[in-house]
Order: sequence, then structure tokens, then C-alpha cells
Amino acid sequence: MHTSRTLNLGILAHVDAGKTSLTERLLFDTGAIDRLGSVDAGSTRTDSGELERRRGITIRTAVAPFRLGDLGVNLIDTPGHSDFVAEVGRALGVLDGAVLVLSAVEGVQAQTRVLMRTLRRLRLPTLVFVNKTDRPGAREAGTLADIRRRLAPRVVPMATVHGIGTPAARTVPGSYRDPAFRDLVAEALAEDDDVLLARLVDGTPPGAGELRAALADRTARGLIHPVYFGSALSGEGVAALLDGIAAYLPAGEGPGVVDAPPEGGPGQLRTAATGTVFAVERGASGERTAYLRLFSGELAERARITLHRRAADGTRTEHTGRITFLETVGAPPDTARRLTAGGIARIRGLPGIRVGDRLGSLADAGPPHFAPPSLESVVRPVRPADAARLHAALAVLADQDPLIGTRALPDGGTSVLLYGEVQKEVVAATLDEEFGVGAVFEPSTTILRERPAGTGEALEEIDRHGGHLFWATVGLRVEPGARGSGNVFRRDTELGALPLAFDRAVEETVHRTLDEGPHGRPVTDCVVTLTRSGFVGPVSTAADFRQLTPLVLARALAAAGTRLYEPCHRYELDVPVDCLSAVTGALAAAGAVVGETVVGEEECVLRGVIPARGLAGFEGKLPGLARGEGVWWTMPGPDREVRAGERPGRA
Repeated sequence: MHTSRTLNLGILAHVDAGKTSLTERLLFDTGAIDRLGSVDAGSTRTDSGELERRRGITIRTAVAPFRLGDLGVNLIDTPGHSDFVAEVGRALGVLDGAVLVLSAVEGVQAQTRVLMRTLRRLRLPTLVFVNKTDRPGAREAGTLADIRRRLAPRVVPMATVHGIGTPAARTVPGSYRDPAFRDLVAEALAEDDDVLLARLVDGTPPGAGELRAALADRTARGLIHPVYFGSALSGEGVAALLDGIAAYLPAGEGPGVVDAPPEGGPGQLRTAATGTVFAVERGASGERTAYLRLFSGELAERARITLHRRAADGTRTEHTGRITFLETVGAPPDTARRLTAGGIARIRGLPGIRVGDRLGSLADAGPPHFAPPSLESVVRPVRPADAARLHAALAVLADQDPLIGTRALPDGGTSVLLYGEVQKEVVAATLDEEFGVGAVFEPSTTILRERPAGTGEALEEIDRHGGHLFWATVGLRVEPGARGSGNVFRRDTELGALPLAFDRAVEETVHRTLDEGPHGRPVTDCVVTLTRSGFVGPVSTAADFRQLTPLVLARALAAAGTRLYEPCHRYELDVPVDCLSAVTGALAAAGAVVGETVVGEEECVLRGVIPARGLAGFEGKLPGLARGEGVWWTMPGPDREVRAGERPGRA
């Protein structure tokens, strides 16, 4: 038995800051790849898809391993474009640490601030890499000042740059042998350490080893952020960054490698295993390979596991299957078939596996890091004969990104949930190039949902005198559920009152029927109870229950009444003081409510609630209103009832 250390490291950045180039450089400098890829040439290791190569942006999370001595690093390259923020959110849930990349030329940008705010809220250990120091216009002191003012007040510059802004720029790492560097680190650490501050005042500063350990501790707790400078393209400063990754980001200790299962026998779990599926790839044959991060316990090939899933409407389901293939990322061949806590593995054998599936309880999954999609578009095939192929292709894409949330509409179209127009373009191109299905998207609309306003019941019984339409009895009661509970199906009938096939037909049809309520929108937070049931054997069939249940449920919903709600988001907005008037006017036009305004010398912070229907329009205007300096941050907020006079229709 031997122990291993694994660090799951995320690379995050604003678009064009050089994130993918840095990923390539890290892999090359550590010997994981034998040649550098190029974003411009479309030859990077992590942007492997044709769309990613052509557009020069990361769309899907990718995992690439490398080693730093006895430390195994799983490098997780995440999207930088805001339309793919859901991918970033899933990656954050499996990380041990992060490197936030920004440009020495453009400095701190809006998405950089959004990402750092999330990283700091999660207390995720983070290093900052200031890239492009060899480009004209690159700044050192100015960029550090921007980082302290706009990203995080507590940072430690771990290097200086000679000749910054020229092709000859050279990074000089700080050395603990240098008294000036030791003082710099000590002063940063003393900001929240009165004992250390007293020692500095008394003239008895800590030594190099103590300072290094203290900086590692504060970094691991997300309290301070070491800052490195360099160029991903030339490799300048990357060696110092690698040293920082090994020294200051905490790696988890796995429980070790245990004996393999008996030859031909099933894999066994030694302890309760918990983990999450954060990416799914689809092979040419359609087989799915999932990336699973394990938080506790261990897994092996042939293990039988149960995955838990929470659907968009809150419904929870379980899926059980056996792992037919398991390969731990970055592990040597003799241990690659067993996954221990802290590691990531590629697994196959579970055909229904989806991104977001949890191994273990859903209770420890935590809240989402970013708001769910608030836009909906209806997509139709260019050729009507491709309708079935289109829906199947969208279902595959939903397995890779469940927040897409596809559902078939009665008129033959398919609803798709999205974050923005770039994501819509990527989905359309993927359908065309990977599935051979041309698709047309209708203009996006805001997602609205219905909730029961009260309690309603309906009953349809078998007419034994021959006037029946269906050989089935179904009675249903509809009532409001708790906010966020999704849709719940219950039974007041005796267990076994219906054959299993009939009972399952009722439950499945209830959930399917709730996809469209009286106002034509999905119904959520609804409790549906089966109050009466009956059948006549052997005449009754499952089809009788599938056809009758929607009619009874529609009557029960009509009796209960439903109200229409639109999603809202809590927001926080930082803008220059002289832009405040124009920005508040645009917020009001978007239907937002400003709850709090804090005015500083140069910037002001606004907090409040904005309806999702106003998001896209306001976000499009913000760069112009705030001269590109506005930072916009949103989280899911309470829904707001839509008044009758303002109910928007479908596009």
C-alpha cells in the first residue's frame, strides 16, 4: 500500500487572457505533452473539439494530468465565455485549488472579477498569474494596484519583471533568502496576525521556513493570493508558477491503493464512496465516458454504484449500474483501475449517466455557484423529417449539460434552456456538424413557470354500464408544494391497489403532463396525490391510465388555479461613480429594484433584484453605460408573480 497526493487544479480567466495557452505551457513544461499547441492553429490539447478550435474559445471542461515530483496534478481547463458559466460552475465543485489568469495589458476585466468573487466566496485556494508581460502596454505596478483594488485586497507579488512590455521581458522570482522579499511576505501575513505584527515591530521577524509555511496556510484557507508574472507563450515565469502550485495549493491525501478485487469477481467499495460527475464525453459509437471526481471512499472496475440526480423541476431520481471501465486520470498502469479519494477517473458502463449525477447523497451537493439559465428558445429542424433526430441529438447534448433542459412541445418543436446567444450558436453548430441535423432557433424568451394557487381535486371512474371511455379509475388532488421542492407525486391509495405497470403509468404521466400548465408554462412546486384508483382485469391496460391521467390532472389544476411566476435574480453591480445616473436609469427600464447603494470615492455598489426578462437587455447596455468598467454579479433570487397585464407570450 502507498499513499498518493492529487491536486485538482482549475484554470480560470476572462476570454482572451491566455488561459488555454497557459494550460498548454504547463503541460509542455512538465513533460505531459511533447509539443506546444496553439490556439490560433487549433492544435491545443484541451480544446479538442472542432468548434473550440475554430472559435478559439473553450466550450467544454477538459482534464489533463501532469506531475510535479510526487504530486499528481489534474489540470482542469474551463470555459471563459460567460455563456458557458454553467461549465465553470461544475468545475468549481471538483477543484482543490485554482489559478486565475489575467492579462498584464488589459488588466482586471469584468469576467475576471466575477470569477474571483466566486472563488473567494468558496474560499477556494487561488494563485493569480498575470500573463502577457512581454506585450506592448503591459504593466506591473498598475496591474498589482488593480488587483488589490478590484479583485482581492490581500495579495503577495511573488516576482518582479524586468523590461516589462517588451519581447525581452524577464521574470525574476522572489527569494526567501532576500530580506526585502521576506519583509514583503511578512507584512502581507501580518495584516490578520497580531502576534506576527508584534514580532515585526519588535524586530524579531520569522525565518524563511516559517514564512513559507504561513503563506501556504493562508493561501489554503483562501485568505491571501500569491501573484505571479510571466508569459504563457514564451514560458517566462511559468517555472515559478509551477513551484507555487506545489508549495501553496493544498493537495488531498488519498486513502491509498488497496488490494485488487478477486479475479473475475465484482469490485467492492471498502468505504462509502461519494463523488460527482462533472463532464461527459460521447464517443463515435455513442458510448458515454464520464469524468467522476471522488471525494471519499474508493471505486474499482466492476463496482456496482447508484447515482442520484436532481432534475430541473426538483424531481430526484436514482440510477444504478455497473462500472465496466475505470481509468484514473494520471495514474500509472498498475493502479489506474482503482480510484481513491481526491482523484478523477474516466468511467463507462452506465448508459444513462449525466453531468451533475452524484455518487452518495444529494444533500452534500451544495447550492449552485451560478444562476440557472433564464432564457428559453424553441428549436425546429430545417427538414421536418429530421424532427425525431433533432430531439434525440438535443437529448444527447442535455446529458453533457443538463441545464439545457430540453423538452418536446406539442407542436413538434423542442424547448431548450440557454444562457445566451453565443451558446445558442454553438448548440446550432454542434447539431449540424456532429449530428448532421440543421436546426433553426426562434428568438429567446424568458422562462416562466406556474405554481398552484390552491387545492383542487378531480375524479374519473370506470362506468360499468358501458358509457366509459377508458377502463380506468383515477382520482387526483393538486396542492402547492414548498418553494424549490419541484413536483412531488404521492399516493393515498393502498399499496398494491394497482398493478405496478398501471401505477407507474399514472406517475410518469403526471410528471409529463406538468410540463405544460393552464397558462402553457411548466408547473413546478406542485404536490399531486393519487386519491382513487381502479381497474378491471383483464380488460384494463396501462394505455387507459396514460390517456385518462392528463384529463383528470388538467381538471384538478383548473380547480386549484395556477399563478404565473417569472424568475428574478439578486444582483450586485460595481460601476464608476460618474456612471451612476445612467446605470440606475437603465436598471429601472429593465424592471429592476435597487435595494441598496453604497457610494465610494471612485466606484459605487448597487444591490437589488432584477427580473430575468430584463437581464439580457441590461447586460448588453452595461459596457457602454459604464465604459466597460461595470462588474455585474447575479444569483438566483425569489420568483415574482407576473401580473395579468404584463404576461408575455411565447416568441
